[in-house]
Amino acid sequence: MEKIKAAVIGTGGMGHGHAESYQALGERVELAAACDIDGDKAAWFAREFGIPHVYTDYNEMMAKEHLDCVSVTTWNAAHKGAAIAALRGGANVICEKPMAMNAEEAEEMKRAADESGKLLQVGFVRRFGHDADTIRALAAAGVMGDIYYAKANYLRRDGCPGGWFGDKAYSGGGPLIDLGVHVIDLSRYLAGNPKPVCAYGVTYNNLGCNRAAGGEKCWNPPRDRKNYAYSVEDFASALVTFENGFTLQVEASFNLNIPHDVRTIQLFGTKAGAKVEGGVELYTDMAGMFINAQPQGDTCFGFDQGLRDEIRNFVDASQGLAECRATAEDGLVLMKILDAIYESARIGRSVEIR
Repeated sequence: MEKIKAAVIGTGGMGHGHAESYQALGERVELAAACDIDGDKAAWFAREFGIPHVYTDYNEMMAKEHLDCVSVTTWNAAHKGAAIAALRGGANVICEKPMAMNAEEAEEMKRAADESGKLLQVGFVRRFGHDADTIRALAAAGVMGDIYYAKANYLRRDGCPGGWFGDKAYSGGGPLIDLGVHVIDLSRYLAGNPKPVCAYGVTYNNLGCNRAAGGEKCWNPPRDRKNYAYSVEDFASALVTFENGFTLQVEASFNLNIPHDVRTIQLFGTKAGAKVEGGVELYTDMAGMFINAQPQGDTCFGFDQGLRDEIRNFVDASQGLAECRATAEDGLVLMKILDAIYESARIGRSVEIR
């Protein structure tokens, strides 16, 4: 089988993660090009990973290179343009989450993938954790019964990533679209990917960044000298209902008055419940007794492991060797959920999801 030629558009932190994950596949993949609007940044990235060709315009890159796979790891506002250019240029694409700024953009991206006949995968890395594999195996074996409710929290006491993440013009929103996207998708995935039908949400922007000493202090001056606004929510909460009766409660924050950060998903089934938090715990009853159990082995999520497995799945799927585990349709559904939550928060009532 011929070696895969890959490229990365967006050479920031996630771009590094994708490049390292491609390189982990060894001789199977050649990193052929890198692109970033900051030419110096792209050149440094290329030197670090031994990439021969550097571009500041992804349209020029797609015109000059013959690429099989492209990673889009830019800020959110550039996802649509970069992904569509790569798809139309003949490459399979993995686009980091969130798929786009909104569902309308996601529809355009999916349509471009359908028209080009190329793969568009979405970077839902949490689907590739050992915790997700464990819950899916338990559910498939009937241990959970029908999963009818879930609570998902991704809460930071003081943790805006800074730069463009806090500027709605580049990010599309705050912790809901940045952090909540992970736990909303993972909850839906673990529940069997049901179709959402309605959302009620609230958002708040009351606290701001760097409120006190001793926090994460993620709100740092951007390195690329651009002046970003801070125009996103601090905290979002929502209740999402699904066609099969499944209901999801979700909370996400950059800044919240809590004692410590929280990253937990709780699933409630008719036969057992489970908690995903640094591993998997199972709660059920047997022989008239309540049972709390911890599956043996590695049931944790590790970001580096998850990203390597995600990129491997992307490359395999692009060659027809595996089924894509995070499709463009999955990304579009997630954007519809986020749009509905933000709209509900704006108008103060629930919003149907079509």
